[in-house]
Amino acid sequence: MAKKRRPQTKAATPQAGDGTIPVVGAREPCPCGSGRRYKACHGREASHAVVELVQRPFEGLPGEADWVALRELVPAATVELKLKGGLPEGVPSVTLATVLPMAWPALRRDNGAVLLGLQNDTPSGDLSRDLAATLQRALEADPGSPVAAERTGAEGPRLQDLLDPEGPFEPAVHTGFEFWVENAENATGDVAASLERANAAAIPTVRLSGVDAAYWCEVPDKNHLRWVMTVPEEKLLDALARLHVTGATSLGEGTRLVGSFRAHGLIVPVWDLPSEMGAQDVEKPAAAFAERLAEALADESPLTAEERRARGGLTSRQVTLN
Repeated sequence: MAKKRRPQTKAATPQAGDGTIPVVGAREPCPCGSGRRYKACHGREASHAVVELVQRPFEGLPGEADWVALRELVPAATVELKLKGGLPEGVPSVTLATVLPMAWPALRRDNGAVLLGLQNDTPSGDLSRDLAATLQRALEADPGSPVAAERTGAEGPRLQDLLDPEGPFEPAVHTGFEFWVENAENATGDVAASLERANAAAIPTVRLSGVDAAYWCEVPDKNHLRWVMTVPEEKLLDALARLHVTGATSLGEGTRLVGSFRAHGLIVPVWDLPSEMGAQDVEKPAAAFAERLAEALADESPLTAEERRARGGLTSRQVTLN
């Protein structure tokens, strides 16, 4: 699933010496007034200040694998977040959303509730710190207003510092984006048209209930199962190779393990499924596979020549998302 780009904004009257330089598109004129493109002026300075890439930005959070799935794979989903120390006065709830209207990083509803968008471009190499900064600004925003994109410094808290480590992370996967607006069933005009367009582009997706962070999705001609796993990459690939040579990676007739994604430090094996195989149909095969995988993970013997070849094949079919 393609990521949503951050909305690009321009300074109304760019002048040198204004202080903080707003973030604009790389090819737009730099707001400092130099006449050069942003990427060749203050954008270059900002790029050097980017935080070093954090390979697993959601590590240590409850539901790390689901965070990755919602960031990269799931079109429409929400999760109620719990903050350390509870919610501030005037904020009835904080909800993580895969994507928000206009690709806003966050918004605060008229009633004070906060929605935090996950599928946005972020300015630094630490996605957790960027999201935490956006969340802090959303908690302080005026009710009824979106939160604009801002560059994040190398200091400041991360999500791990703001969210309750004991709080549950229970994604609710939606068929569309009605969660964008209150009383969506009564939407009319441009709002209704925008929802209709967004819903038409959403791939039908279901989170399996019997195993963690496994998502069935429907695409033309076939279905897929995409399963985010927190097992270390090398160990997981060894286990999958062991299962592959015995034909034990199948989820049933007509299914096939076709490769994997690498996303935010985790591996996401992907299966092709027959078009008639729905989410409920894959629940039992997925649970049985989880048991076989656990046995393979416990095997610490060296790989055989055939298993090494299988492992090489799995590695060659791996795609890095982020």
